[in-house]
Amino acid sequence: MKALVRWGATLGLVGSTLLGSVFVGNIPVLALSEQQIKEKLDVIPVYLVTNDKGLPLSRPLPAGQNGQKPGGSVTGAYLSRQEAQAFINDLRNAQGKDPKMAEIVKSLQVTPVPLGVIYQQLQQTKSDPNRLLFAFKPVDQEIKGAMDLLRQSGQKVDQFTSVPIFAVRFAPDQGYVPIQLGSEKEQVVPLFFSKRDALGLLNQVKPKFPKADIQVIDVDGVIKTLQEKNDPWLNQVVLIPSPESREYIRTLPKENGAKSPANRNNNASPAKKSN
Repeated sequence: MKALVRWGATLGLVGSTLLGSVFVGNIPVLALSEQQIKEKLDVIPVYLVTNDKGLPLSRPLPAGQNGQKPGGSVTGAYLSRQEAQAFINDLRNAQGKDPKMAEIVKSLQVTPVPLGVIYQQLQQTKSDPNRLLFAFKPVDQEIKGAMDLLRQSGQKVDQFTSVPIFAVRFAPDQGYVPIQLGSEKEQVVPLFFSKRDALGLLNQVKPKFPKADIQVIDVDGVIKTLQEKNDPWLNQVVLIPSPESREYIRTLPKENGAKSPANRNNNASPAKKSN
C-alpha cells in the first residue's frame, strides 16, 4: 500500500521540526482537494483489531431513536499500537468466555491502517446505512495532557471526547508557528498528536516569542477546517504522529529504488525570521 510507504516521509519532517527553528513569512493560499486531505491524513497510522484475514473486530450498532432501523457496525480505532494490543490481551485473559469467542480471540491481531484510508472509506459510505464506523481511542496520556492545557487556559473541562491535536502559536491571538525544512526551505505548519512534541517546538519559540503557547484542537476540527476553509496555512499543514507511532514507522521497509524521505532531516537548516 502506497500510504504505508508514505509514512516514512513523516520521520524527516519530525526530525526537522525538533532540530529546526521558526520561520515567519507569507504562505500562499491554496485550496485543498479531497485527495490532498487524504494524503495529509495518510501519515498517521491508526491501529485496528482484526482477525487473521484482516477483517476488523466489530459490533452491530443498536437501533436508533425515532424508529430508526438498526444497521451498520462499529470498530475500535486506536491511536496507540500498545493500547490496541493490550485490548487483545485483556480479551484473551478474560474469564468465562464461551468456546466460540475463545477461538475468535486466538486469531486477533493489531493491523495498522493509514488515517487517510479510514477517512476515504467514511466519505465513500456516507449514505450506506450498513457502513462500518470507527470509534477512535485516543492515547490516555494525550487526553490528560490536553485537559491539563485547557484547564491552564482557564477552561472548565471534565472530558475530551475526540482525538487531541496540539498546535504551537506565536500567541493566543496570533497564528500557528511554521518551520522550514530541507535544502529547499520547505515551509510547513506542524500539528502534533503528542503534547511532548509540541512542547519541544514551544521551547524553541519561547525565547523570541514569550507569549507563545500550545492550542488544543481535535482531529475532527482539523478535518472540518481542511474541508471547508481556504486559509493560507492549510496547504502547509503536516500532521506529526506520536513518538510511539514514529518508532513503528521506522520498522517499515523502505520503497525499493526510492530515496528514503526519512533522511530529509539531514538537510534541515535553521530558518530566519522575516521582517
